[in-house]
Amino acid sequence: MQLVRQKGQKVGGRVGRRARVVLCALVLAALGSACATTDGPGGAAGAGAPAAGRPEGPAGALAAYAEKTRKAQAARALAARRWGLARTPLAAPPPPEVKPKITFRKGFEVGDDTLPPVFTTVPTKDKVVFLTIDDGSEKDPELLRMMTELDIPYSAFLSDYLVKEDYGYFKKMQQRGVALHNHTLNHRYLPALSYEEQKREICGMQDVIEKKYGKRPPLFRPPYGNYDGDTLRAAKSCGVKAVPLWASEAFADHMEWREWDRDLHPGDIVLSHFRGKDDWEGSMADMIRQVMNVITAKGYAVARLEDYV
Repeated sequence: MQLVRQKGQKVGGRVGRRARVVLCALVLAALGSACATTDGPGGAAGAGAPAAGRPEGPAGALAAYAEKTRKAQAARALAARRWGLARTPLAAPPPPEVKPKITFRKGFEVGDDTLPPVFTTVPTKDKVVFLTIDDGSEKDPELLRMMTELDIPYSAFLSDYLVKEDYGYFKKMQQRGVALHNHTLNHRYLPALSYEEQKREICGMQDVIEKKYGKRPPLFRPPYGNYDGDTLRAAKSCGVKAVPLWASEAFADHMEWREWDRDLHPGDIVLSHFRGKDDWEGSMADMIRQVMNVITAKGYAVARLEDYV
C-alpha cells in the first residue's frame, strides 16, 4: 500500500512517519482482534465481517488495511495450528518508505565503496528478521504449501548444479511471490578462484536465473559466506547490488548463532537450506516449525528482505 502524502512533503518526512505510526497502531489493533477471533469459540468465524461506519479517504484506507491484516492473521492462526506451530507467526509491519542504507560489513576493506555492500543484519528498528534458504537440493512440495498457507515471506539463493534437476519447482516458488537470487553455478569456494573463474560462477548464475525465471537477481550470496575483493568486483560486473550473509542458521532440530548472545536482533538475516531427511534430522516442514517457533517466541515477525534491501 502506498501512503498518501501532502504536496511538497519528502518521502520519509514527518507526514510519512506519522502515517506509518498510525498504520502500525491500526495493524496492532487488528491483530488483537484477529487473536481474539481465532482463539475464541467458533474459530475464525466473523473474521470477514465488514466494518461499520468506516471513514472515507486516507483514514478509511488505513482502516481497510488494518482489517485486511486482521483477516490475514486470523487465517495464519488457523494455518499455524494445522501445521503444528507452537505459536501463530506475527505479522510484519508495513515496509519502510525508504530502504535503509547498508554499508560494508565491519572488518573488511576493499578500497572501493561502490562495490556491493556485504552485511549480516539490515539496519532497522523494526522488530523483524529475514528468512533466506540456500542451494536447492531438496524440492519438497510440502514446503510450498506450508509457506503459502502460513503467508511467511522468504528469499531463495540458488545454485544451478542443484536447481537444474527441477527448474519447475522453483518456478512454482517464484509464482508464489518468492524472490530467487544468486548462489553461484557450482557452489565453489570463491576466494580460491581467479577473478575470471569467480566471474563465470557468479555471472553465469545471473544468466541462468534470467533465462529460466525472467529477471537478473539483485542479490548474491557467496558459498559458505566466503568472499574477497575479486568476488565483489565480479558480482558488481554482472548486476549484483548487495551481498547478504547471515546472523544465525536454522536446522530442522535446532538453531545455530553467530552472535555471542545467542539471540535475534532487529534486521537479522536467518539462513537455512533446501535439505531433507538425507541431510538432517527432519524435513523442511520441521525446519520451518523450529525456526518460526524461535522467531515468534522472541517477539519477531518475518519480513520480506527485498522490501528492505
